Amino acid sequence: MRISGLLSEDMVIPDLKAEGRDEALQEMVHFLKERQVISHDEELFEKLVQRENLGSTAVGDGIAIPHCKLAEVTSPLIALAVSKKGVSFFSLNGKPTSVFFLVISPPENPSLSLQILAAIAQLVRKASSLPKRILSAKTPRRMIEVIREEEEKLHE
Repeated sequence: MRISGLLSEDMVIPDLKAEGRDEALQEMVHFLKERQVISHDEELFEKLVQRENLGSTAVGDGIAIPHCKLAEVTSPLIALAVSKKGVSFFSLNGKPTSVFFLVISPPENPSLSLQILAAIAQLVRKASSLPKRILSAKTPRRMIEVIREEEEKLHE
């Protein structure tokens, strides 16, 4: 599974303004509501916060994978959010998080959700230059191209 194939330019937040965890989650949820991708924004925000309270989804190297299931979605939604200054997201190393892969999936297909999360985790683990390359990309299109290039290296 390739994450670059699931991302579209209109689902990229190239300049996240938030400084804290809840503020960042709220900004991402608001972005999805503005694009009319979701309508239950308060429910989505609560589910994301509940998931984060179980343990931070910041996986290191400045990357986090906030995720949850939401009944109103019929297929997985993936958004990419990038913060140039970094967000305090309770990462294990205490460093700011700059790249967010937001994954919202339907509850009836848990295996697909796990496949997406596993694909992102593998990409993050193996592509050490990914955060730096995404941060230096100037446009949403280029950010997705960077992800595609890193995925191609994994599958060579």
